[in-house]
Amino acid sequence: MTITEGVTMLQSSAGSHVFLVQADENVLIDTGNPGEFDAIWADLRSLGVDSIDHILLTHHDVDHIGNARRLQEQTGARVWASREDIPYIIGEKPRPGIKRIIQGIVRVEPPRMSGSYSEDLQFGEIQVIPAPGHTPGHVIVLYRHVLFIGDLFAIKHGTLRLFPSYLTWNAQAVFQSLALLKTLKFDWLCPAHGQPLQRNNAVERFLGQY
Repeated sequence: MTITEGVTMLQSSAGSHVFLVQADENVLIDTGNPGEFDAIWADLRSLGVDSIDHILLTHHDVDHIGNARRLQEQTGARVWASREDIPYIIGEKPRPGIKRIIQGIVRVEPPRMSGSYSEDLQFGEIQVIPAPGHTPGHVIVLYRHVLFIGDLFAIKHGTLRLFPSYLTWNAQAVFQSLALLKTLKFDWLCPAHGQPLQRNNAVERFLGQY
């Protein structure tokens, strides 16, 4: 699904979306659920893409890092995440709560991390913005007028919804991150769960609560 010029949502990752940004470099935002590599790679090849320069992970959940290692091995992509979330990605820290149970059931081979996001790290026109709450190091990603929100919230049938508390690291931090969105300029919201949504009155009402 083409969102706008240079931005595609891969059809192979319906459970937890993977987005492709084609600008100066090819960049993937998140990598979907474990076991989707073949379908994701087929999607990319159908788009004429055979190389990925960077993989930007919004956070450490297994449905976002699930194919990072295999995509990295296939393409030589550099993989990035926040300093706070990397210990969970590489297995130095156990995930909290129910996510620890999921981690035990759903095994994911971690990627080789190229580094963490920092103020001086640049990806062309792509901006990586800290938006903690869902996880300690959750980030959102802004490319021109498209905002990739990871799991900051979900969008279902045009309705914006927060994730339940048992999937949330810090609810107060989520609220602060939502307030940050009111300072950003964007036309499209692209969630990991649900369908992309153009900025409209429903978005303004939702953000106006924070």
